[in-house]
Formats: sequence, C-alpha cells, structure tokens
Amino acid sequence: MSETLVRIEEVQGRGRALVSSRPLRAGEIVLRDSPILLYSAFPLNRASIKYCDECFRNLQSASIVVSCPSCSHHHFCGPNCLSAAMASSHAPWVCRALSCLRECPSLVVERQVQARFLIGAYNLAVVAPSNFQILSSLQGRGEDEDAAVAQFLHSIISPLCPPSLVELSVELTRALLAKDKLNAFGLMEPFNLNEERSVRAYGVYPKASFFNHDCLPNACRFDYVDAAADGNTDIIIRMIHDVPQGREICLSYFPVNESYSSRQKRLLGDYGFTCECDRCKVEANWSDHEEEDVVGEAMEQDHDEPMEEEEEVGSDNETDFPHSYFFVRYMCNRNNCWGTLAPLSPSSHANILECNVCGNIKNDEVVGVDADA
Repeated sequence: MSETLVRIEEVQGRGRALVSSRPLRAGEIVLRDSPILLYSAFPLNRASIKYCDECFRNLQSASIVVSCPSCSHHHFCGPNCLSAAMASSHAPWVCRALSCLRECPSLVVERQVQARFLIGAYNLAVVAPSNFQILSSLQGRGEDEDAAVAQFLHSIISPLCPPSLVELSVELTRALLAKDKLNAFGLMEPFNLNEERSVRAYGVYPKASFFNHDCLPNACRFDYVDAAADGNTDIIIRMIHDVPQGREICLSYFPVNESYSSRQKRLLGDYGFTCECDRCKVEANWSDHEEEDVVGEAMEQDHDEPMEEEEEVGSDNETDFPHSYFFVRYMCNRNNCWGTLAPLSPSSHANILECNVCGNIKNDEVVGVDADA
C-alpha cells in the first residue's frame, strides 16, 4: 500500500478507513496485498482434489502433482509448493491435526472450515509470530453464540496443538474466530456460465481489511490465482473511477446488483452494521419491484450506442449520481456474472475495462469482448 495514494484515517461512524492522499484516477492500483494466512474452504474429507493446498492454483493445469508424504490427503502443484507448505502452512503438527479432524464426525462443514482457520492461526504463532501479531491486531466482531462455538472448537483442537503454544485458551480461540469473521476474503473458483461461484480458499489480508463497504463502490478487488506467475494469491485493489483527494476508498462486499433488503440483511448478519450509504438512503423507500426495474432497464440499454452525458462519478454531488449509470458503465452484463468493471490502467487503457469476476473486457461502450481475444 503506497502512502502517497491512500492513508488510514478514523471516519466518524465507520471506524478506521482508507482515504485518498491525492486525486486518484480510474484504473490506478492503490493496493496490492499478500495474505498472512490462507486456508481451504473445502471439507476435510472432500472427495475430489481440485486445488493446490499451498498456492490454491487449479491442479488441472499443473505439470506434476505431488502429495504430502505423511498424510497423502493434501496435494500440491509441484515440489516447490510441497516444500514451502511443509516448512510453514503444512508443518508436521498441522498435518497430524488435520488428519485427526478428518475422523471427527461431529464437525459439520462450517466447523471444519473454522477449524482449518484456527489451526492455521495457531501455526502462524509458531512459524511467523510477527504475522500472528498482525492478525491479533485486526478488528473482530464477537457474538454471544460464538462463545459456544469457540468452546467446542477449542476442546477439539487444543489437544492437537504442540506444547509450545502455552497461551491457548477459549478466549483466544473466540477472539481469533471474530478476526476471521470480519476480515477474511474469499478466493473464488473460476467463473462458470452455468454454475454459481463458490469459494476455494479464504485469506486474511491485513491492509485490505481497512477498506469499508459501499453499495456503489469507487474501487474493486481483482485476483489472478490461476494466471499470475508470482504472488498468485495477492489481491489487487483498483480504482473504478476518478476520486478527489480526501475521499474514502470503498469496496462492495458482494455483487452490486443485490436488492436493498438483501444487502442490509447480509451486512447486518455478517458484519454487524446497517448501511447508510447514499444508494441505501435512496433505495430505503423503494419497493423490490422498483429496484428490479432500475437494474433491469439499465442492463437492457443498448451498449453499442453512446451513453448520454451524466455527471462524472466521484464528483461532490454523489448523492445525485444515478444508479443506472453505474450499472451500465461498471457492472458486467455477462450471464450469471454480476462482476464489477474497472479500467485496466489510468493511461493508455483508460477506456478498456476488466470484469473482476469473469475477466470479460469492455472496450469503451462496447461490451462482450472476451478477455483472451
């Protein structure tokens, strides 16, 4: 994160936030963040092996697939990932712990994923104490019902941990679960026209955790898990449109086409707050039918025709910014996608926008050019 582009500030009613240190242009990358912790979103006893357990690349594209020599349950896209995993994320005690958990019938899938996170977090305290301190410093959200979950998971996992982890407690387990709930980003499975996308892995990205939510965001995140040669699990935050100095930089925590009621339910249930962004203030009095009409009419607009001039996004009158402009300009209209578009760069490719879900390319006002064309 470049301090010349964004800085951390306390924003009233929103806590710590990232704001622009100077005027930012559409397409500018304001953050590239590496995870301090990655863990699989799949059940421990999954039937099919699709991704490397270290870098989470698709194993179908790997020239060689190797298995953990101790448990044979975990697979890697080559000797380098195996060596890296055995020295860190898949240390011997982690391997033994995960093998034991496979035999635990009381762990439903949600608890299995939480157990993976906790083992990864405890292991972080051993192999990378500084990163564990970063994880511990992140904001968390505790709930009454989490106490029982923490007690249950602690009773199962603590006997599997090495003796060096002397500070293990139910309170620490609960605090870590709260960090995970509020800060984990999902690395998604590849886009498929006929299937709903699911999460292949979760990652904790310490700098990206400072981005707050807005239902009409001015930035969006990209990842290139299967494409990038190096740092393939990094996430990249790119500006959607120009913003002035001092403006808060926000992401949308889910697809922007969701209805007002759905957004509010998810934000309250998952993150513990009621959204009062400009879009929500407008839509609060709308019916679901009115919302569907706005999105539908916008997406049915003829993209081959020039759009009428609208007030520039990011101006000081964002409360008057029409939803339809955002949906037409910055939401992918590919079937089953609903991703967000951002320019590839602020200079020569300012009019070429990339979808952060399917990789589709929109060239100026022309939509539907394949990313590999």
